[in-house]
Amino acid sequence: MNLPAPTETASAASTPAAQGAPAAALHAAPNRGRRAARLSGDERQRAILMAAERLLGEKDFADVTIDDLARGAGISRPTFYFYFASKQAVLLALLDQVAHEAEKRTAEVFADLSTAPSAAWRKAIEAFVGTFAEHRGVSVAAAGARSSEPELAAEWATLTNRWIDATAAAIQDERDRGASPAGPEPRLLASALNLLNERVITAALTGLDPARPDQMGRDQMGQDQMGQAGPAAALPGGGGETVGETVETLLHIWLTSIYGAVPAGP
Repeated sequence: MNLPAPTETASAASTPAAQGAPAAALHAAPNRGRRAARLSGDERQRAILMAAERLLGEKDFADVTIDDLARGAGISRPTFYFYFASKQAVLLALLDQVAHEAEKRTAEVFADLSTAPSAAWRKAIEAFVGTFAEHRGVSVAAAGARSSEPELAAEWATLTNRWIDATAAAIQDERDRGASPAGPEPRLLASALNLLNERVITAALTGLDPARPDQMGRDQMGQDQMGQAGPAAALPGGGGETVGETVETLLHIWLTSIYGAVPAGP
């Protein structure tokens, strides 16, 4: 983020030439190379989004204020409202960025489905687990806000439906080529598998243990634990054994659900 450069009028006035010159002469020929750099609109918007993601790694979304976002982006509060109507709008933009990143990482994964089904499904699952882990603060905040923010809920549903559609199409392709046996209607199966992914990633990101009855009901990405990245929180951004174990567990369930068993080969 480029902050305005400090002015240098004080140092200029201390030179011998300046001390003997009329005041008007000091401003006759300003050094334009030293003028404060101005951020473009796109840069300011990016600065707000970067500040928001950084803050969501430190505190709950409910505790992030407009003043925090403006200060973090190096702009004033009124300037913030020129780019976003609310902090919820910032979170919506961040969610869209995370989803776009995940979709880019899965864009070509099914191209190898006919020759390496296990590897293709692994790449698809890794893309989502890895992307949401790398943007943990955004993922937790967005899922936690879904219950109270209709716009976020609608965006989440749109994204989920796109992933379900892609999964269902891949399942149908595998059945058409005889690699996968008949079973539940492809979209229903795809819905169940994607919702399973969401639940497992939820538990890992927040440290929520689905096996503990006292934690049941604390859904929405553990909204009572948002921002708490203590020892129980799994899937730290950057990878590690926990990410690998989560991927392996989900992959096993997906493969056995789609193929009836883990396919031989890659």
